[in-house]
Amino acid sequence: MSGGGYRPPGARAWRLSPDTGRFGALPGLLIVLTFTSGLVDAASFLGLGHVFVANMTGNVVFCGFALAGAAGLSATASLTALSAFLLGAAAGGRWRRGARAVPFRPLVGLQTILLAAALVAQQTGASRYPVLVLMGGAMGLQNAVVHRLAVPDLTTTVLTRTLTGLAADRWGAPSLRRLLSALTLFLGALAGALLLLHAGLGWALGLAVAMPTLVAAAPFAGERRGGSRPA
Repeated sequence: MSGGGYRPPGARAWRLSPDTGRFGALPGLLIVLTFTSGLVDAASFLGLGHVFVANMTGNVVFCGFALAGAAGLSATASLTALSAFLLGAAAGGRWRRGARAVPFRPLVGLQTILLAAALVAQQTGASRYPVLVLMGGAMGLQNAVVHRLAVPDLTTTVLTRTLTGLAADRWGAPSLRRLLSALTLFLGALAGALLLLHAGLGWALGLAVAMPTLVAAAPFAGERRGGSRPA
């Protein structure tokens, strides 16, 4: 977004440093999606048999564990989630690739539809594999749009590099973003686990649907230009 362009409500609150100020209120929306990542991984790991739909690092490791014969893990389930994630990411990466602006609202809207379909499938008694495919595809879309936007320290899913920067770099404005990102993912996982354990998987998935719905419906969630990707 150019310096003289429209600044949505709440933009000033997210100017933790000059490099994120140019994204306006977008970092706040990505925080909501980070919370969603925690929710869906809690739902899939605790409710669908020890498999992730957002954290693909975990699935790759789980595949190795399962092939070695570790109990309670399924290489088929992990590969299913991983394949669906890659398909979603490929679709999100190719959608209007040559456009000047990233189609943020349409991609998050499609993510919402996939998560809603996963909820319907789970509530109607489908096996875990269709649910994993829909959830994995939805999270692949989310990660694709976040990758294209390249807002610093707000990947919404992967925290290894974020936590490394938090520990290794001098404390400053980037540290606040990193800390907020990690805390939000933790709170999403906590909320998802509490809902699943005390109310059921459907409630956790329902909240996971609500989060990107709010993001897509936000009046300032239009198309955004991508930033420069970190090395």
